[in-house]
Amino acid sequence: MPRTIAIGDIHGCDTALAELLNAIAPEKQDTVVTLGDLVDRGPNTAGVIELLLEQMNRCHLIPLIGNHEIMMFSGLENRRQMDFWLQHGGMATLASYGNHPQNIPASHRSFLGHCLRHYESDTHLFVHANYDWQSPLDEQDDALIFWQHIYDEVPPPHLSGKRVIIGHTPQFDGRIRNLGHAVLIDTYCYGNQWLTALDVDSNRVWQANNLGEVRETEFPSREFR
Repeated sequence: MPRTIAIGDIHGCDTALAELLNAIAPEKQDTVVTLGDLVDRGPNTAGVIELLLEQMNRCHLIPLIGNHEIMMFSGLENRRQMDFWLQHGGMATLASYGNHPQNIPASHRSFLGHCLRHYESDTHLFVHANYDWQSPLDEQDDALIFWQHIYDEVPPPHLSGKRVIIGHTPQFDGRIRNLGHAVLIDTYCYGNQWLTALDVDSNRVWQANNLGEVRETEFPSREFR
């Protein structure tokens, strides 16, 4: 059966991504949704984008944009925004391209420029950071879906009744946070934890880290924290 698999914030962690993709082994009929923040902080953003470009011919890849892609493009297009980006992980991204923006291939810029704001399947919603439960995805405020973390203030179930798969808010213990109606899968890979992939229909979970270690772990029971 075709699978729909979400991958949390990658943040330049190419080794973890490569091992995760090997474990998942996506096929043509599978849909793989990356939840944004592909770039910055981690060791090799350039390598991450190359890996994802290769996946475009192997499965139905749907990359979402995150706040770090927004900062990256703002910095590349406006010198006054460059320092802000560099201070928030952009230095690692530039280093992976030989420390000069001119070294970023056109194919990488195009790939990042075509990332989607969100994605909706028959059963699930996919966003980078947060959501307004009362509004359809195409009416969501940018400040909310790209920037706002989910800590103590948890949004109610979305009006569609669909489960929402979310990145952005780092889970410092490396474990998925399951809220029932929403699932947070940024498991802090660049901070020496794990990169997570979730089959949203079966709840099968794969994780990999920057040491190249891979594990399958249990989908957590609903947590009220």
